[in-house]
Amino acid sequence: MQLEDSPDIVAVMVSVSVEGPYSYRVPAGMTVTRGSIVAVPLVGRLTLGVVWGQPKDNFAHNRLKDIARVYDVPPLSEELLRLVDWVSRYTLAAPGAVLRAVLRSTEALEPERPITAFRKTGYEPERMTDARLRVMDVVADGLAWAKAAIVGASGVSPSVVEGLEKVGALERIEMPPPPIALPPDPDAARPKLSAEQQAAMDQIRSLDPHKFGVALLDGVTGGGKTEVFFEAVADTLEAGRQALILLPEIALTHTFLERFTRRFGTRPAEWHSDMTPVQRARTWRGVLTGQVRAVVGARSALFLPFHELGMIVLDEEHDGAFKQSDGVNYHARDMAVVRGSLSQARVILSSATPSVESRNNADTGKYLHVKLESRFAAAQLPDITALDMREEGPEKGSWIAPRLAREIFATLDRGEQALLFLNRRGYAPLTLCRACGHQYQCPDCSAWLVEHRFRGVLMCHHCGHEQKVPKACGECGSVDSLVPIGPGIERVAEEAAARFPDARRVILSSDMGSNAQLRDRFTEIEKGEYDLVIGTQLVAKGHHFEKLTLVGVLDADLGLAHGDPRAAEKTFQILTQVTGRAGRASRAGKAFLQTYHPSHPVMEAMVKSDREAFYQHELKVRRDGQLPPFGRLAALIVSANEHDDAFNFAKRLLAAAPMAEDVRLFGPADAPVAMVRGRHRVRLLAQSGKDFDLSGYVRFWLTNAERATGNLRVQVDIDPQSFF
Repeated sequence: MQLEDSPDIVAVMVSVSVEGPYSYRVPAGMTVTRGSIVAVPLVGRLTLGVVWGQPKDNFAHNRLKDIARVYDVPPLSEELLRLVDWVSRYTLAAPGAVLRAVLRSTEALEPERPITAFRKTGYEPERMTDARLRVMDVVADGLAWAKAAIVGASGVSPSVVEGLEKVGALERIEMPPPPIALPPDPDAARPKLSAEQQAAMDQIRSLDPHKFGVALLDGVTGGGKTEVFFEAVADTLEAGRQALILLPEIALTHTFLERFTRRFGTRPAEWHSDMTPVQRARTWRGVLTGQVRAVVGARSALFLPFHELGMIVLDEEHDGAFKQSDGVNYHARDMAVVRGSLSQARVILSSATPSVESRNNADTGKYLHVKLESRFAAAQLPDITALDMREEGPEKGSWIAPRLAREIFATLDRGEQALLFLNRRGYAPLTLCRACGHQYQCPDCSAWLVEHRFRGVLMCHHCGHEQKVPKACGECGSVDSLVPIGPGIERVAEEAAARFPDARRVILSSDMGSNAQLRDRFTEIEKGEYDLVIGTQLVAKGHHFEKLTLVGVLDADLGLAHGDPRAAEKTFQILTQVTGRAGRASRAGKAFLQTYHPSHPVMEAMVKSDREAFYQHELKVRRDGQLPPFGRLAALIVSANEHDDAFNFAKRLLAAAPMAEDVRLFGPADAPVAMVRGRHRVRLLAQSGKDFDLSGYVRFWLTNAERATGNLRVQVDIDPQSFF
């Protein structure tokens, strides 16, 4: 939508949760265009907004307020504005709420403050102390130095620098701040690709770097996928376009950035929650102005204001962390494809275990299917064995099967590393009183409290509630009667300490330290400072431990029996990822899966290393059930302070659903986690055919249904990834 040359009224989308733009006057002398970032008065305060186009309604000038300010930055690109509209329509989120993901802060819109620096003038002061001599030695190169840098290099106090300025030996100058990230050099360290990697790269190069196209980079763990998509990024940079690489976990960022720096000679810009507000502001502005050419970040980086976006890479594209589950419910994988289409950019979805949706798109020719079927260099895929727990289970009170324990001993004797993997955190998934049977439940959620013995707390993994482990049962008063039920990572660590006392052990879990601490642990493992790693999902992806040759999965069945339509896919993915940690270098790897269901299709596919059998089986199950990618789903979660209020409203909502031949409705029913943070949750589910506009249907349904009032809330999740 183009604006007339000098419009006096424009529509402005404000960055709050509103359903459409508001009309504002353009003051005399101010020039705006579609995409201009402005500040406008809204409910008594200035709010960031974007000029959206011509107003739809005619208002008298005297009823409108003036735009307060237009920021001196390039306008947002047309494709980004269209992305905001698309995401809003598809997810049913208010467009203003989506725009809020784009406009981060006013700080990013202000010119950067110059840096004050000092350099020598050539004048030699009459009085020269040792401290002054040290300062003059530092600045002898004639370059401008920041005061802090001079102080750090010379070991003097700031007053010495100021004194030399007063006598004229140093002059103060202002310089622009250094860029947040230097442009990566595509030729910095081009790798020697294997024949298979080169063939994969040739396939990707068949996609025009100036046109939209999607490639599924489908390769075994350790197959060299990163090297391949790095070369695709290099091609994009050479074509004069910007590149975006999305990672599922912040904890993976450090190692990945080091690999990027080795390949391109400089670090990329970063975008994730560990950054300071100033860093985020500088990165945002650098992307908008085009100074930043490559970004590595979390899913929210999809909404950065690129003007020349030429490539989007999703590493571990199957990962559930790419789903945003609060606020605007979007999936980064799907939105990356949409943004690539709007930007005429190439998209690479990289995974050793592609999502069933991506795999189906590759099978049907919608995506280019690029395969890497062998490990890089001499590395071999691990030999995988299923341990039938009905026949080879551990003794009562233990969790490590005897055969797996023997393999760990042998691995440690060879000086190699072993990994014990558990798909859950804490000491035990449930704590109860053996005297009265009382089970400790979160007071705000319908979830059991998990004991974290090392910290002495009971914790809810849904809302974060914590309480100290009581000495007496809160129900019957019995002292020292609480017992853990089932294994958690800390309980397994206790057993490992007793069984393998000489092994250097480390526990890795997402709630056992900061990201910086976790990065330190990963580095220490890579250096071989630990023999036995005990970890959760955090260790299953993106890490390269050369000495790790044995992986034992203690709860391989977890997740298969929870009524989640994606349960088999998620289990297959996590098992493939974690067993792929074994044998990453020239050493042979082994993996053992402790299971009560060795004949389950997931287990059989793992043992036989027959991923094709799994995908064919899973695609058939999905097709028969009209589940994604052969059908569509939408979840409506009704929540309220009282259960009856939520359930009764959900029943009225269901009664108001419009009739449609291609839609099936289920519920209402209490959600599997029926209470979170003190709010009761009731779920409705809509299922339709693949080509049905389910977003439009739900929008029409809610528009014509009773509105939620008071403490009632309705959350819509198009294409839900979890069913808690």
